[in-house]
Amino acid sequence: MPTTTADGVSLYYHAAGEGDPVVFVSEAGLGGWLWGWQHAALCGPYETVVWDLRGTGRSDAPPGPYDLETLAADLECVLAACGCRNAHVVGLGLGGAVALTAARDSSRIRSLALVASAAHGEAFDLDALWVPPDDREALSRSLESALSASFLADQPAVREGIVDWRAEGDADADGWRAQVAALEGFDARRWLVEVTQPTLVVHGSADALVDPDAGRDLARGLPRGEFLALEGAGHLVSLERSRAVNDRLFTFFETDAQAEW
Repeated sequence: MPTTTADGVSLYYHAAGEGDPVVFVSEAGLGGWLWGWQHAALCGPYETVVWDLRGTGRSDAPPGPYDLETLAADLECVLAACGCRNAHVVGLGLGGAVALTAARDSSRIRSLALVASAAHGEAFDLDALWVPPDDREALSRSLESALSASFLADQPAVREGIVDWRAEGDADADGWRAQVAALEGFDARRWLVEVTQPTLVVHGSADALVDPDAGRDLARGLPRGEFLALEGAGHLVSLERSRAVNDRLFTFFETDAQAEW
């Protein structure tokens, strides 16, 4: 099991494929399963790296609360362990805030894709997303806050699969609380101009956990930000509209590579 260590904390990661690296950062409490739809599409043309935040899954869960600087330092350790000198980083929710914080100082981040995220902690309302991982009925109900009603109605097998993955790989109560605490006091609006990497901000228009307007404001505040809204999609838009998101990621990464060339 590949791991790296950050200040004595073991962090699990999985890398696969070849090419330019794409590193994923998950939402608070959610395991690496969240990126299965992107991993399957991007692995091959790109090297994909999925890891568990401290407090989640196969990574250590030291006592919290955590802060964004610590989680960003963990991301830096994963990038270093994988030999990523020029990585595309994709983060969802809290993961977007972690990626944004890391990009301010890291020389290893080439571009950002921030999904269902925002530039300040007050825009996040994630409480409905977490339930005890051993309560399958509650896990299933919680998805109603994160995915659109139409998606859940049309994809019952996917819903059951997500419940299985969450039961196996999500954070417990202590890990969840420690991670969510990192958003308290978070406000990047005054330093967004320091994040000069090309940045794609993706949001579902029906996101009930992070206001789409906050995502739009995030893109406007970045020197090289662009905003993509996907109509009717919920918070886990990269899962719900995986094909559209994957296509846009491919285009975004390729455009960045051509501009660099």
